Amino acid sequence: MLNYTYTFFLDAPDVWQTRLQDPASSTMEGILVFNKHILFIILVIVLLVGWLLVSTIINYQEFDNSQVWNFFHSNPLEIVWTSLPALTLLTLSSPSFSLLYSMDEISIPDFSIKILGHQWFWSYEISDFRSCLQTKTLKYTCYMLNSEELHNCKGFFRNLETNKRVILPTNTHMRLLVSAVDVLHSWTIPSFGLKIDACPGRLNQMNLFIKRFGVFFGQCSEICGVNHGFMPIVLLVLPLRQYHYLIMSSLENYPKSN
Repeated sequence: MLNYTYTFFLDAPDVWQTRLQDPASSTMEGILVFNKHILFIILVIVLLVGWLLVSTIINYQEFDNSQVWNFFHSNPLEIVWTSLPALTLLTLSSPSFSLLYSMDEISIPDFSIKILGHQWFWSYEISDFRSCLQTKTLKYTCYMLNSEELHNCKGFFRNLETNKRVILPTNTHMRLLVSAVDVLHSWTIPSFGLKIDACPGRLNQMNLFIKRFGVFFGQCSEICGVNHGFMPIVLLVLPLRQYHYLIMSSLENYPKSN
């Protein structure tokens, strides 16, 4: 048995949180960089527009100007307020398209995770193990823990904990296949930068590469009924070596998939 001790990062929302969670994937790192890029441009726009408004109010008051200006058309002004927004959109298009293409990058996955949304819980199937050379499938059905079940569980988060935590490895290419059984759902993990719609009769696919271990939380982000707010997602991400040890031990207790 591995005698390693790890300090897990609890990537759960804080009270009155106004910032994005710490990134745990390459996708989320790109989203944070792009967010800072946009915030800088927005700040410049706000300062420019604010300066124009203040200067106009101060310098062109009715009581301080006795001369009437008949202003109807200005070609230079038309060129400036057309070209500046166009250049601003161009500066935003390049990093946004790069991020979108990187999110759709196709790589050979080490295994597949099939995620199904139900009213109101999630079910998982982990299969197609390329590195473990197994033909078995791990299946999870994750329900939210109620207040009575959390009574003796110190350190657990109310309305965020499930009866089972899906175990995933770090530094591994994974393929997510997301769908729903009944109505629209959305499988969302903020620390991964993932928000995948689960549509009945449709299979959405996305790649996932986790860069650090920890406990990661998410919830359904598509209104799906009266218990929409009670479909939490909990992932336990382990270092690759420890994950292989646990997954091989678990596979021994699972029957072979057909």
